Amino acid sequence: MAMREIRTIPDPVLRTPCDEITKVDDRVRSLVADLVETVDHEGRAGLAANQIGVSLRAFSWNIDDEIGYVLNPRIVELSEDEYQDGDEGCLSVPNLWYPTTRAWYAKVVGTDLDGGTVEVEGTELMARCLQHECDHLDGMLYLDRLDRSVRKKAMKELRAQL
Repeated sequence: MAMREIRTIPDPVLRTPCDEITKVDDRVRSLVADLVETVDHEGRAGLAANQIGVSLRAFSWNIDDEIGYVLNPRIVELSEDEYQDGDEGCLSVPNLWYPTTRAWYAKVVGTDLDGGTVEVEGTELMARCLQHECDHLDGMLYLDRLDRSVRKKAMKELRAQL
């Protein structure tokens, strides 16, 4: 296990869709251990594999004192009538928080290291985390979901930081 460095924008790995995990081997076990250790710090809600430079479909979460992980996650359910639009941030886009619309409820299905089915669901922060991390695995950042005028402001602030 190792605490891994977080990749930040404009690192191209953040914009690259991640590959499915087809075989659980020592590399994948090590990745999960690193994801869990790296997310286990105050202020960290979730962490996708590409945020630590690995283009595989896996993420970890740290919500309400529960830490977990899922391999090959797929969003299988989102609330259709209830949304949240609170501020969202990202470890890969440091120091920028913007209102981002997400479904109020989300459910993700994937697998664990033993090939067993993992179902993770939640509302509010957990739902936001599940959607945010699955976006990462598809090569998207929360900035891509911002309303046009807000995104313009965010990109201006981001350029000022770089």
